[in-house]
Amino acid sequence: MKAYDEKHIKNVVLIGSAKSGKTTLAETMLFEAGITNRRGTVEEKNTISDYQEIERERGSSVYASTLHTEWRDYKINIIDTPGLDDFIGEVITSITVCDTVVLVLNAQNGVEVGTEVLWDYVDQYNKPTILAVNQLDTDKANFNQTLEEAKAFLGSAVTVMQYPLNAGLGFNGIIDLLKMVMYQFPTGGGKPEKLPIPDSEKERADALHNELVEKAAENDEALMEQYFEKGSLDEDEMREGLRIGMMKHQVFPVFCLSAKKDMGTGRMMGFIDNVAPSAVDMPAGSTEDGHKVPCDPNAPTRLFIFKTLIEPHLGRLSFFKVLAGEVAIGMELFNEKTNTTERISQLFIADGKNRNPIERLKAGDIGCTLKLKNTYTNHTLNGKGAKGSMQPIFFPAYKTRVAIIAKNKQDEEKLSELLNEVHLEDQTIGIEYNQELKQFILEAQGELHLAVMKWRLENISKIPVEFQKVRVPYRETIQKAALASYRHKKQSGGAGQFGEVFLKIEPYYEGMPPVKEFPVRETEIVDLPWGGKLVFNNCIVGGVIDARFIPSILKGVMEKMSQGPLTGSYVRDVRVSVYDGKMHPVDSNDISFKIAGTMAFRDAFLQAEPLLLEPIQEVEVSVPAIIMGDAMTELQIRRSIILSMESEKDAQVIRARIPLAELDKFLSALRNISQGRAKVRNHFADYTPIPAELQKRITEEYHQLEMAELH
Repeated sequence: MKAYDEKHIKNVVLIGSAKSGKTTLAETMLFEAGITNRRGTVEEKNTISDYQEIERERGSSVYASTLHTEWRDYKINIIDTPGLDDFIGEVITSITVCDTVVLVLNAQNGVEVGTEVLWDYVDQYNKPTILAVNQLDTDKANFNQTLEEAKAFLGSAVTVMQYPLNAGLGFNGIIDLLKMVMYQFPTGGGKPEKLPIPDSEKERADALHNELVEKAAENDEALMEQYFEKGSLDEDEMREGLRIGMMKHQVFPVFCLSAKKDMGTGRMMGFIDNVAPSAVDMPAGSTEDGHKVPCDPNAPTRLFIFKTLIEPHLGRLSFFKVLAGEVAIGMELFNEKTNTTERISQLFIADGKNRNPIERLKAGDIGCTLKLKNTYTNHTLNGKGAKGSMQPIFFPAYKTRVAIIAKNKQDEEKLSELLNEVHLEDQTIGIEYNQELKQFILEAQGELHLAVMKWRLENISKIPVEFQKVRVPYRETIQKAALASYRHKKQSGGAGQFGEVFLKIEPYYEGMPPVKEFPVRETEIVDLPWGGKLVFNNCIVGGVIDARFIPSILKGVMEKMSQGPLTGSYVRDVRVSVYDGKMHPVDSNDISFKIAGTMAFRDAFLQAEPLLLEPIQEVEVSVPAIIMGDAMTELQIRRSIILSMESEKDAQVIRARIPLAELDKFLSALRNISQGRAKVRNHFADYTPIPAELQKRITEEYHQLEMAELH
């Protein structure tokens, strides 16, 4: 395979809403360049990019696929991405390493909700962008409406490069405003014929051409002077002006396509070759310590790992961009994150599942390698003379979560290993074992994200799993003082067990007066790891309990506080005073007083008007004004307290407090009513008492579950 220098390598990412035609466009680009002899289709499940079993089963992209074409002495690396927000991690990593974004718009639907979500990331990374209006051959295609929506959404940067003739079922021509020619396609699509612009279109084409010239000129002072002198710009000057405008995010060229019929694809690829920036044109990236890393082929080698993919029969594939220098087989590169050296034993250019071996790759190129031992997504590999790790990709917060268990107990360890592997591959998935809840928590971007994960575990890894509701981390406390005692006595031959404890418990609060009815010999204040305090008073006089057993009583109290009597949740904010008891000269020991302390605390707690506290989150919900009422309704039916409402840009922002128990359901419901346009941020606020009837129901459910587990 020919080696391309940094100026002749173009990296583009195809993004767009589901069903906008990204995968079909990628397939057509490869076919147009002669990389393939036959175009696959999504319907026939034989496309190069959607090659995973789950993608073919679903008929849509789940993973980002890396492809390449060689077109007129340029290499174009293409990354085809999923269109659903659930798989946003695949899109973000792809945008990060590509130099031009091709935003595919469905001419039937215009600027869809999914487009708005994706654009946030394009804007954040400030990437040059091309708008590809696709599916102009369909009966509901409306180029003018799509264009107006794009301008309304993206502003004056939307720049018409082409417009279609006969958009709809009769689509067969494109007026190109840069070259000022008409491309007329044969029936069924394919290679077009270049023709003069028809007289009927001349006036419109001339007007739009003049607008294009002005747009190209306004991005550069020298070009503006040329424009004032000559009254126009030639084609090369316009290309330069458009390239500068794209770099400044002030020009988004619009192209016309029917990817399915291969109409307009070649012209857009030519524009990518001649105008779209290469990696060497882009601003230098930065290391975590702020050091700039330009795309320099003569600098020390530096690779950035942007994607990790674990394939059953291949192992771990690491996809990277060569940020500087070049990489060759046999090189040893250093990973500062893991303090290890990796040897590059194989190099590939990927076309979906096909791996094309190559000896070396130069700065600006994208490739992959196999079986790096200690290198994962967001890691940097440095050659001799290069130092520092690149700024990492930041992924969005998790939007939904479930508890996951293996249906077969013997699969639990294997499931844990697999989930950790999955997180390394997709960092928009979170994995955590929650000691308090005693659950393995799986966090993801949405219900579909979770469904794909379940499919993968069951169909690829052959581990049947079950999703369960995540338990709520309640807290338990008390509302009044109570006294209780407990005698632990056990005799089973030989030394027995004996310990008796009398104690008083009270609700604790800062600044409460000291105990009056008992003489306090010693006080221990425990800042509980789960929040709140335990104040433990030793009020024993006369030696009824030996001092060496007092720590065992405290240990027993703490044990019960770590699994409260109401729901097994943590107990907080209690003062315990041990004031009497009995011991046996032979049978008393630490375990006896620990058990007695545990049981006395439990009995006193249940008499002290126990109260269940629930975690409250403070949320900020941003929604389009049109669904403000629906969002308010969703909040109100979930026991929320509205704090404020205000306008912010084009959205309405609601701030509220909502119980954590209601939040997961709320996020899913809000996503549905807003078609994914709502944004939610939340953080823990505090614990507040739960309504009495709800406390009763939750407590009863917990004890029923306890009884079922015992039997």
